[in-house]
Amino acid sequence: MSDASGPPNKKEEEDTTSEPEEQSDDSSEEEAVGNSEMDFLRNLFSRSLGLGSTEKVLDDLTLEGVAQYILSGKCKNIICLAGAGISTSAGIPDFRSPGTGLYANLQQYNLPYPEAIFQLDYFKKHPEPFFALAKELFPGEFRPTVCHYFMKLLKDKGLLKRCYTQNIDTLERVAGLKGGDLIEAHGTFHKSHCVKFTCRKEYDLDWMKEQIFSDDIPKCEKCNSLVKPDIIFFGESLPVRFFTSMKTDFPRCDLLIIMGTSLQVQPFASLVNRVSKTCPRLLINMEKAGQSDPMLGMLGFGGGMDFDSDNAYRDVAHISTCDDGCMALAELLGWKAELEELVKREHARIDAQDVEGKSSQSQGASSSSVAPESK
Repeated sequence: MSDASGPPNKKEEEDTTSEPEEQSDDSSEEEAVGNSEMDFLRNLFSRSLGLGSTEKVLDDLTLEGVAQYILSGKCKNIICLAGAGISTSAGIPDFRSPGTGLYANLQQYNLPYPEAIFQLDYFKKHPEPFFALAKELFPGEFRPTVCHYFMKLLKDKGLLKRCYTQNIDTLERVAGLKGGDLIEAHGTFHKSHCVKFTCRKEYDLDWMKEQIFSDDIPKCEKCNSLVKPDIIFFGESLPVRFFTSMKTDFPRCDLLIIMGTSLQVQPFASLVNRVSKTCPRLLINMEKAGQSDPMLGMLGFGGGMDFDSDNAYRDVAHISTCDDGCMALAELLGWKAELEELVKREHARIDAQDVEGKSSQSQGASSSSVAPESK
């Protein structure tokens, strides 16, 4: 789960025209573990024997160097890895920031410990805290950020291969990315299911919203069991599509953009090592993240990000907010005015829809209040 604006992460954890064949969760995860072990062994032998390419694709390990690479026409398949930091400017708290993060402000729910709110066993016995929190964070209550619309711009220009997101706020969808553009690694509010194994009746976003904002605990209309949004709790497997898609997406990636994540949550954090050895990696974040341990690196282990060593050749860290970083990159690409106009236009559209929706609700309440007199 997300280390920020998605549900808590589990420690255990297409070409755009076609979906990979689905497998069972168990087989996919076992194969992913096997692939990770093979990657580790290849990396160990490669470093120990001095094999493998360290070709420098970027002319300069800066944001300017990344922009020049994108404009060169050699960069055609960009993958974005998104964490909670891309949504904080929308008003959605991340999970772990001291004092302001979600975990630091859960006292009102009387939890035995903060992570309990996203644990499946606790949820089944005490669903009230989760749904109270869900009401505060529910999709539709927030507008996408500059960072979300930058990814939409990448898609419009035919450069976005996929966005892998840890977030559950669905703001990527609100910004215009479609299901095929997204791997929602820690699930989403977009759909919900009955928790009873023999039922599993599906419900859509509007149904769940009606339940939550009526202050009702969502219960299945078929069997009366709890209904839970399809976000990943502790004790649940990541979506099968996460494992199947990463095997086809990452070998084709020629630029990895990582935004708003501490890269501490597995298996999401390990995705940075899935790209080829020559693929540039740009981190836009408030601090450096995902760096390999220097001692393990000397022994041939690791494979994380390398921003500062004498051997650094492809990793770039731009330390800023995600919005500022995306706007700076857009300016270097000559897209700044286009991005600003996209954000302005889409925010105006969303605000207009909100006003229209509230007006309709008000009129509905008014007509219902005079109905008895008219009769």
